[in-house]
Amino acid sequence: MDRGEGARPAYGFAASGRLVPKPFLPPKSDGVKVHHSISELAQVPGPVVLAIGVFDGLHLGHRAVLERAQEEARRIGGTAVPLSFDPHPARVLRPENAPLMLTAAEHKMRLLEAMGFSHTLLLPFNLTVAATSADDFIRSLAQTARPLAAICVGHQWSFGKGRQGNLESLAKLGAQMGFVEIGVPEILFEGEAVSSTRIRNALTQGDFVQASRLLGRAYSVLGEVQRGRALGRTLGFPTANLGLFNEQLPPHGVYAVRATGAVGAAPLPGVANLGTRPTVECSPVQPTLEVHLLDYSGDLYGKILEVEFVAPLRGEQKFASLDLLRQQIHLDTLRAKEVLGLTTSLPLAGSQNSVHQRKEPSK
Repeated sequence: MDRGEGARPAYGFAASGRLVPKPFLPPKSDGVKVHHSISELAQVPGPVVLAIGVFDGLHLGHRAVLERAQEEARRIGGTAVPLSFDPHPARVLRPENAPLMLTAAEHKMRLLEAMGFSHTLLLPFNLTVAATSADDFIRSLAQTARPLAAICVGHQWSFGKGRQGNLESLAKLGAQMGFVEIGVPEILFEGEAVSSTRIRNALTQGDFVQASRLLGRAYSVLGEVQRGRALGRTLGFPTANLGLFNEQLPPHGVYAVRATGAVGAAPLPGVANLGTRPTVECSPVQPTLEVHLLDYSGDLYGKILEVEFVAPLRGEQKFASLDLLRQQIHLDTLRAKEVLGLTTSLPLAGSQNSVHQRKEPSK
């Protein structure tokens, strides 16, 4: 299976005081223009308002910075441009302690497009960039943009060699070069700052409700549909096998999901297995995500799917036979339909009709 080019699911939360449901804007048909060097900033219609940050996950805190840039751009009739880095700076500076990414570059660009951005600047991060002083970095931006009107950052943002740049130094440079600095306060949820670390911790525990509240959108992953062994089709449940761009994933198991990209922009219901397929694999393999879209048939190979994790159904298991696996997958699909609101009064996984207890212990 596979995904057509297009939109992400329209689920999310407002980035203001109260968390309330708020749909994302649909991506523009012509997409977001991704620039990869500071010199390309000259191609962006001015005045330019930059929002600078790593933006891993595009959570509520990031959205506050990004939306503030959009607000300022609308006010002055300019263009808001997110400026981010790839890879994550920690991957270059502290590779042994680098965090697992919530949103790889491809996923991040799609999310920014969904927010309504028409241009974004994704700079390669390397040791040369890391050695650039804060002043030199900002000067290069201000000298290239036509013109640079404002820079929006998180209130405690630091940048440049040795992280010597901050909001105060940004204000001084702005006074010299004719742009304004905008510091955006952190967003608090349940008394603590929203952060990518909190989201990673929630996902490690399989807590999608908490992760979605902190993200300000439904938690999802992005991947390209690859050819597999077609075992799912043999069992009567064809799956899209995704090569994932994301690194931070929930625990191995079976999940009710919604996938975007198979047919237009509307999300399709499905059931997914994340793990190492212990019933059919004799030797250790890399974890994979296999998605069975309910009541869908079509060729998805080579396409991109965005998969929203809705709820866990059960842990990953090893079964004594393919027939027992087939029975359990059938029950998983019934349970997924119930969770996704497609039907009612269906047997739950783990009930007396479940084959959970007929499994062979994992080795």
